[in-house]
Amino acid sequence: MLFNSYFFIFVFLPLAVLLFHGLRHQGYERGSIFVLTMMSLLFYGWWSAKYLLLLIPLMLINYAIATRIAKFSKKNRHLSKLLLIFGLCFNLLVLGYFKYANFFVDNANALLGLDLFLATIVLPLGISFFTFQKIAFLIDAYYGKVERFNLLDFSLFVSFFPQLIAGPIIHHREIMPQFSMLGRVKVGYMALGATIFAGHPKISILQRTI
Repeated sequence: MLFNSYFFIFVFLPLAVLLFHGLRHQGYERGSIFVLTMMSLLFYGWWSAKYLLLLIPLMLINYAIATRIAKFSKKNRHLSKLLLIFGLCFNLLVLGYFKYANFFVDNANALLGLDLFLATIVLPLGISFFTFQKIAFLIDAYYGKVERFNLLDFSLFVSFFPQLIAGPIIHHREIMPQFSMLGRVKVGYMALGATIFAGHPKISILQRTI
């Protein structure tokens, strides 16, 4: 599903906006966040459902590591640091595997005359973006800069579809508090967002007809 596809513009995006703000208007804050999370996972899985088999487990593992880091940050700083190092290495190894495994195998075969075989690895969409976002979250958890831990908010932070596959890399302190901001939709903000969306060179459907 591309941002400039008719299905996204006329079906997916309006449905996501209506469900999210409709639930917020009725006072279902957590319900609106849950629905937006599910829509984000649907958006990511639309490319290939198997991508969710990577995104969801990594999301849950990083949340579990972050909560343990925060738990031991004051009681056992050494253990907290070890957990942070483990989390950083884990994420970087996963990223390195998908981005560079074939590269290293091909070069090892060429330089050492080996005959190693590794099936072609398809790079999951947006893996660099959500990997470094989770790394930043783990580091902030270690330094006590995460105000509250909530799996639902964290899941939406990682999978939020407007930035999931194309960035930019966002910080949890910039985005997570906004998920819980209740109130009326500000028409000015909606108009500004629609203008930016319509005029973006990678999104504008007008360019497809020029």
